[in-house]
Amino acid sequence: MATYTTETVTSTIRRWIIPAAEPWGATAEEISKAWVAAAAAYREANGLPEDAPIVGDALRFHVRDEEIVIEFRTGEPS
Repeated sequence: MATYTTETVTSTIRRWIIPAAEPWGATAEEISKAWVAAAAAYREANGLPEDAPIVGDALRFHVRDEEIVIEFRTGEPS
């Protein structure tokens, strides 16, 4: 008899990409706008009220060569 289970997870990654080309990089204003939009989308995707706090690891920030990416992942085992 098997003592394991399996699951398939389908996930969606939502990304907000902010240009950050040298020599100036990204502006705080553009990062802030993308952050607010990502947080609102995270709340909507997870059925949270508009004023609900976002947990510390919900949004991830990645630095690429000429951009900053804010993302979150959603997915459910099927």
